[in-house]
Amino acid sequence: MAEDFQIKNKVADSGLINFDIASLVPKGQRIGVDLSSFLFEGIILKEKDFRDKVAALDPEQFRDAYVYIYNSAEAIVPLWAYFLITARITEAARKVVYGSREDLEVLLMHNAIQTYDFSELMHKRVLVKGCSEVQIPENAYIELVEQLKPLVKSLMFGEACSNVPIFKN
Repeated sequence: MAEDFQIKNKVADSGLINFDIASLVPKGQRIGVDLSSFLFEGIILKEKDFRDKVAALDPEQFRDAYVYIYNSAEAIVPLWAYFLITARITEAARKVVYGSREDLEVLLMHNAIQTYDFSELMHKRVLVKGCSEVQIPENAYIELVEQLKPLVKSLMFGEACSNVPIFKN
């Protein structure tokens, strides 16, 4: 006597929308430019030498890349040095920033969140995926909540089987 039974997917039936913040991470190569490699003996900026090294940069190596310029040397570098490098590569690169790789990722996620159209989530129950294979800056989650709070019916964080309720409107 086999009884008729149905397996119900309560998560699918709940109307819960899974949102993976990793889907907002811009695709593309990340390249760091260390100013110390442009300095004389790694510590002194000599303008002529510096300009020659910047002129020797092939902008094509930065084509469609996200570039972060940093200085690993304990040398004081004038602001115009960053201007020169940026001016040399900016037409090829997608984005050029000053700072670390982490600074670049924070800015990229900020831009992605600010320009994303979240209207599809209006008045929905949203679950922001908790685990990702991609490193997501913590600040991105804060900005995501700021964007979603006025729109969604409820917001949760984690996985469907074990989520943390954040708020309900």
